[in-house]
Amino acid sequence: MLSRKGIIPEEYVLTRLAEDPAEPRYRARERKARFVSKNGNCNVAHKNIREQGRFLQDVFTTLVDLKWPYTLLIFTMSFLCSWLLFAMVWWLIAFAHGDLAPGEGATVPCVTSIHSFSSAFLFSIEVQVTIGFGGRMVTEECPLAILILIVQNIVGLMINAIMLGCIFMKTAQAHRRAETLIFSKHAVIALRHGRLCFMLRVGDLRKSMIISATIHMQVVRKTTSPEGEVVPLHQVDIPMENGVGGNSIFLVAPLIIYHVIDANSPLYDLAPCDLHHHQDLEIIVILEGVVETTGITTQARTSYLADEILWGHRFVPIVAEEDGRYSVDYSKFGNTIKVPTPLCTARQLEEDPSLLDVLTLARGPLRKRSVAVAKAKPKFSISPDSLS
Repeated sequence: MLSRKGIIPEEYVLTRLAEDPAEPRYRARERKARFVSKNGNCNVAHKNIREQGRFLQDVFTTLVDLKWPYTLLIFTMSFLCSWLLFAMVWWLIAFAHGDLAPGEGATVPCVTSIHSFSSAFLFSIEVQVTIGFGGRMVTEECPLAILILIVQNIVGLMINAIMLGCIFMKTAQAHRRAETLIFSKHAVIALRHGRLCFMLRVGDLRKSMIISATIHMQVVRKTTSPEGEVVPLHQVDIPMENGVGGNSIFLVAPLIIYHVIDANSPLYDLAPCDLHHHQDLEIIVILEGVVETTGITTQARTSYLADEILWGHRFVPIVAEEDGRYSVDYSKFGNTIKVPTPLCTARQLEEDPSLLDVLTLARGPLRKRSVAVAKAKPKFSISPDSLS
């Protein structure tokens, strides 16, 4: 991790880059099990699957989904088994034709220079991988040997296509590109344009862009229907907005994505005290887009539990203009500052707009005082020595 290597200070750790599991957590109660972890992995275990044969109906996807040790083992064994199988076939052809007993068999052998199983195994490798050292070759004496030569070449091409395609897809999987798409470690709730908003920051560490990037957000919580049915993972889609409006974002620099908490939002009745006691709340954020360099669709995911949402905070600016270009300071990517925010739900704020007036009055004297001090402070001073 970058934080362990000292590249990024611990207090500025990025969500998808580092979250040390060995870090001690001083909590009085156990954390709620995540549906989606901070690095985007789904925390779901599939058990008691009886129809295992369905995975064999899509062999290629099954091979791609396997872990690397198993994939490399299958890759190696597929070639070795095919070489050994056809080596046995070549040895049987030579044995049936009498090529293994010099002086007793035919004058022209089916395959030259085959005297044992070892030489038959070497010839099998030469045929399948088209090495062709020139010491062994098929003659026109045995039509069966010519047929086996054709069959082995076709089988070798099929194995090469499947195995090499599997290795390529594993190295070029879309989630590899998502490792450089980062989210802020915490989300915040604060006022924006006079309304409470749920905000988070997203950024891309690479210079190659994500084309047609879109943001989706879901609230996952345990609910009970009016009929008494318990839904352990009830998912509710809520709209996300960005600075230019719409769902598509231009992710050339880190952006603050926000959701306006209105009457249609599942966070409409969320209060600051609920963030400490509402253990069933989890907000999942999904970023999708097309990788510019490969054209493959990628997806990055993260989630925020109730205790990872900061009420009354705002993200600090990290984009500045330097030497005619814009620079991004990722050391402040997750930094927030406290801002005046009403300690009430969005419903209460909409029903009683006077709560905003209280905040305005609370900030008013401070602003006037700062302006008065600025006016009282002289712009320049004259020293007594300059008058003499």
